[in-house]
Amino acid sequence: MAEPTRLDRLRGLLAESGHVAMYVSDLINVRYLTGFTGSNGACLVRAEGEAVFLTDGRYRDQSAAELAAAGNDDIEIVVTRDLLGVAAGRAPAAPVAETHSLDGDSWQQLDRPESSGRLVERLRETKDDSEIAALRRACEISCEALEALVAGPLVGRTEREVARDLEWRMLELGAEDKAFETILAAGEHTAIPHHDPTDRELRRGDLLKIDFGARVDGYHADCTRTFVLGPAADWQREIHAAVRESQAAGLDRLRDGVPVADANTAARGSLEASGWLDAFTTGLGHGVGLQIHEDPFIASSHTGRLASRTVLTMEPGIYLPGRGGVRIEDTVLVTDPAHGGEPDVLTDLTKELLEID
Repeated sequence: MAEPTRLDRLRGLLAESGHVAMYVSDLINVRYLTGFTGSNGACLVRAEGEAVFLTDGRYRDQSAAELAAAGNDDIEIVVTRDLLGVAAGRAPAAPVAETHSLDGDSWQQLDRPESSGRLVERLRETKDDSEIAALRRACEISCEALEALVAGPLVGRTEREVARDLEWRMLELGAEDKAFETILAAGEHTAIPHHDPTDRELRRGDLLKIDFGARVDGYHADCTRTFVLGPAADWQREIHAAVRESQAAGLDRLRDGVPVADANTAARGSLEASGWLDAFTTGLGHGVGLQIHEDPFIASSHTGRLASRTVLTMEPGIYLPGRGGVRIEDTVLVTDPAHGGEPDVLTDLTKELLEID
């Protein structure tokens, strides 16, 4: 028996919630459901009956090709400039909508629709085989590029130059693009969690923090490693070891059925035990897929449980303003407990504190 399609899974959620149709306008969700990658499109999904895809004339041919490639050649394509108005007229009753992605005018035009909630985002939390393959490849490219980068000389080059070098290596290895703007920080800049690379030169004795990733078929890798340029000082070894232990504690909780909040508790508890919790000032982790930050987000406030085939990051850090910082981050697949249940770390790079030149 064939696996249910993404549209079938959404129809099931609509039926469960008693809704007859949903207007999907968030372009990431439209891509997830249909395969369309253009800049203007929407989808009307009926709980019973076929879906309707709507776009303007610029995307007539592109949408037909992309929907067919994604196995959605049975979706009716309507070419119109009035996506929302036509969708509302084709719905069997007032559709629910992604009110979190509608502007005020659209909300009024749909006659103040009931929110569909984050139904598609909920579906996107667990990945199918094609998504996992794309994420795995993006992570492989990322790792290969970083390994090649740190094998060469770095001292004397600028942060900006090294960041562009890494991004080019990912493209050369087959990435369609970088997953996000590379965070490459040296020395005191490593204490800034999201530092934009500058013309500061890399010097011996610096910590070097690199947060980066490749994108493949729309899917994002996310990885951070921290190195030392030359011999490491005792304080650098200490905070690196504390972050590594914290990450290991959090990773161990990324298992099917485990409360999401448990990973937060474990990682933060490790930092508290080592005396560095006050120096951790960022989020601990997030889902990753068609967006670099997507559900679920690891936090004490999350009330849900992890499910196999969820892909998310684990990224504790220690940041000492004016001095330096360390972050270690991996992209991780939650696996089926029937096959061992061990978290599958897709960014398979060493977490030793490497001393490089």
